[in-house]
Order: sequence, then structure tokens, then C-alpha cells
Amino acid sequence: MARRAALPALCRRLLGWFRRARRPMPWRAAPEPYVCWLSEIMLQQTSYEQALPYYTRFLARFPTVADLARAREQDVLKAWEGLGYYARARNLHAAARRVAAEGWPRSAAEWAALPGVGPYTAAALASVLLGERIPVVDGNVARVFARLWELEDDFRKAPARARLAARLQPFLDACSATPLPERPDAPDAAGTFNQAMMELGALVCTPTSPACADCPLAADCAAARDERAADYPRRPPRKELPVRRRTVAVIHDAQGRVLLVRNDEGGLLKGLWDLPALEPAGRHEQTFSHFRLELDVLLAKGEAAFANPADVPLATSARKVLDRLTT
Repeated sequence: MARRAALPALCRRLLGWFRRARRPMPWRAAPEPYVCWLSEIMLQQTSYEQALPYYTRFLARFPTVADLARAREQDVLKAWEGLGYYARARNLHAAARRVAAEGWPRSAAEWAALPGVGPYTAAALASVLLGERIPVVDGNVARVFARLWELEDDFRKAPARARLAARLQPFLDACSATPLPERPDAPDAAGTFNQAMMELGALVCTPTSPACADCPLAADCAAARDERAADYPRRPPRKELPVRRRTVAVIHDAQGRVLLVRNDEGGLLKGLWDLPALEPAGRHEQTFSHFRLELDVLLAKGEAAFANPADVPLATSARKVLDRLTT
């Protein structure tokens, strides 16, 4: 790790770069709990460019946490449709109801008690909104410091992320004590440092082809010195994904509605509507005077109803199938 005496210089370079390079994200203009929280949840497993239009539409549909708390889950899922990882939307809705009843969290620990808020999100929100000196460790931050210090850990695992957070604490403390030229007494210095680390990973220290020449920490980066940036962070070989096959039916009624089934059983697609899945249910054979009839019988399970796909939250696979049939 960098010598303690060298930390202020590293901080000045990092924060100076951030002032020049940071993207004008809408929630950065006037940070307040609802918009920062919504953005952090949307940015889990999702890029900024992909999340931004959803953020804008979602905020127009539910302008305040009270609006979100009062909404039906189906309306929340519909507004989230296409963004994926729908547990985020269900947790966001449940957390909004708790916040509406109890008020906003006042520490990282209270943020972490909300549904869908893990250690990284809690640290990010507490540092930006409350000035709490707690480091964040997301994929971007892990990549920056895995390369800076040539760390061998697998940061997809919680213990490795916790160790990195502890190792980052002196860096965060030094940066929080480093005056910011535009705001010498800024209470959000910890949040600024955390955002700077994440932005550096997103814009410069990228997963492939990092722009080391543009990095404010390059002079101290072990992986850049050894020309081994591509080797970090360490990742075990990716396992081959299992294949799940289904047969589905697309059935329209006279009004152009589609027969859909709502998933009420849980799992990733809980609360979403999908095309009816057909399962083999035997074979029927019958002989007529002039031909022989053979039927493969398929059974659809679940409560089905005809609906306008634009009115209900659809599973992504169903939406793509229907889009393909109408183009």
C-alpha cells in the first residue's frame, strides 16, 4: 500500500482528476436521499448509459418516495420493465414503504437495514448524503485497487470486499482530510472520494484496454508498472451456463390481447406476466374412416388471462418474443 505520508498527494491527484472528468449525472446536481438511492439501486448490475432513461421515466412516474410507497407493485414492475433483476424493484418498493413510515436512514447501518441495500450501497449513500467516512467497494473500485496494489483476491466474494474496504479506510480518511479547492469545508468529502474511485474505474481503469496514460494514480500503480493490468482483478474460469428449454404459446383473442400467465410463485420473475409454458401431457391417437389422427397433448399450468402487453409488466423474454412477432 502507498506510504501514509504519500496518501494526501494521491488524494489530490484523484480528486483533481474527478473535478475535471466526472460525468454530469442528474442526481449529482443536488444530492438528496430519494434520487441518490434510486440511482444506486438502478446502477446495480446496470451501466449508467442503460440506466439513465429508466431513471428519468421512473422518477417522472414516482416523483417522491411517498408516491412510490403508495403505488401498486404491478405499476412499479411495469416502470422497471426491461431493466432486469426485478428483485431490485420489489425491494425498492418495500423499502419505500418503510421509509415513508419511519423516515430516511441516518447512518450506513440504517441504510443497510432496508430491503435491497447491501454494504456497498449503504456505504455509498451514507458517505454522499451524510458524510460518513466509510469506503465503498463495487466492481469499479475493486478493479482500480486490485491493479494499484496487485491484489490476488477474488472480489466477487464478500470477505475479499470486506478486506479491501478495511484497507481503503486510511486512504479515505486521508482524502476526507484533504481540502477541496472549490469547497474547503465540504461535509461530503468522503462521498466525493468514493464517487471519484467509482468514476475512475468506470471511465479510465476499465475492464479491458484501461487508459493508463490518463490515470491520476498511474505513477503508483503496480500493475501499470509491470504491464499486467489485464491480469487484475483475478477471476477463476467462468463456468458454462446451464440451458433451460421451454415451449410457450402465443394466443390472441378477437381484441388483439395476448393470453398471459402471472408468476406468483417467486424467483427472479415474481410478479411478472409471461407467455404460457407448455408441458408434454401425453399423446392421443384416433382412427377415422379416411385417416388416422395423432395428437401431441401439451398442458399449460397457471392462472391465465387475456391482457394488453402494454398494460402489464412483462418478462423480458415474453416482450422480445411478442416484439419479434409484430415486426
